[in-house]
Amino acid sequence: MDLSFSPEDAAFREEVRRFIDENYPENLKGKLDEGEEWSKEDYLSWHRILGKKGWVAPAWPTEYGGPGWSATQRYIFSEELARADTIPILPFGISMVAPVIYTFGTPEQKARFLPRILSGEDWWCQGYSEPGAGSDLASLRTKAERDGDHYIVNGQKTWTTLAQHADWGFFLVRTDPSVKAQEGISFLLIDMKTPGITVRPIITLGGEHEVNEVWLENVRVPVENRVHEENKGWTCAKFLLAHERTGIAGVARSKRGIEKLRAIAATELDGDRSLIENPFFKRKIAELEIDLAALEFTELRGLAALAAGKPPGAESSLLKIKGTEIQQRITELTLEAVGHYAAPYFRGLGDSDNEHAIGPEYALRAAPTYFNMRKTSIYGGSNEIQRGIIAKMVLGL
Repeated sequence: MDLSFSPEDAAFREEVRRFIDENYPENLKGKLDEGEEWSKEDYLSWHRILGKKGWVAPAWPTEYGGPGWSATQRYIFSEELARADTIPILPFGISMVAPVIYTFGTPEQKARFLPRILSGEDWWCQGYSEPGAGSDLASLRTKAERDGDHYIVNGQKTWTTLAQHADWGFFLVRTDPSVKAQEGISFLLIDMKTPGITVRPIITLGGEHEVNEVWLENVRVPVENRVHEENKGWTCAKFLLAHERTGIAGVARSKRGIEKLRAIAATELDGDRSLIENPFFKRKIAELEIDLAALEFTELRGLAALAAGKPPGAESSLLKIKGTEIQQRITELTLEAVGHYAAPYFRGLGDSDNEHAIGPEYALRAAPTYFNMRKTSIYGGSNEIQRGIIAKMVLGL
């Protein structure tokens, strides 16, 4: 694997960096660090700017509107987005359901849904997890019964990210309860405005309304909204999760997170010196950087395989495990570095009436981000499940 960047790659990096500098909305810069949450319009404003440029779907084939970038260019693009601290491109439409649609969908489904995903007209959410089916997703109980040219869907989904904004959702439902669990599941695209759908908020430990529970009561879904064959939805689910787990690794964002952590540690005092000079804290950061470098090389090998036409495999589970563990360690060390300045922002300790924030600005998000990131080792398939996949598919155990 050649890890050097060509002159063409360097020119591409400069083009991306210049575009972001000139076009990223001013009102979004530093918004999250100042204690505000990103709104739906915040996400869509950057989505539309990238869409107009043709850059919002880096991995899509050109025939469906992708830019035709190499794996190296996609990697550079993600690095530059992280460097500039841009609002993320939401994955649910672009990186998750769209690959399922253009891989398994009908021509009619591709023509109907892909352009609206690109433009940002349709906001998507993911209906996978249930109260009794998280890591063991195949045990899901939401059922869809055939009624002519419709399915009647009943059940409950949970931890549905940003469903309060969603126009559409992609759902796993049980269409045949009489067969092996994985063999009786179908993949449905459901209009979230359909009668019978109720979205209820779940407030997280960090105090955010990010996730929801979704109730489906006699929801009528046209059969034409089923992707792939009936009872073959598990094939779509595995395909989607492999792509999701690769993206969850978040190497570029973690590199930026360590940069911020170093800056905080250089500012905070440890006695009569800066925290960054404390040998024990310095060692923790060094260990993080070493692990992240190893993860980056693993991701690059995966990108090289994708460039050669190979689909994501069991290595996506490895990326998910190490990537999320590193993300959690970064937030833990950030909380440690901020120290008592983070305490006023622990949810449940009481609201402050102070006009101004307590402590430096970087303290505002330390506690909420720490609590929010506890989720990363669970979502997208828990890390325990991922270790089982590696044991079976890589080690043959």
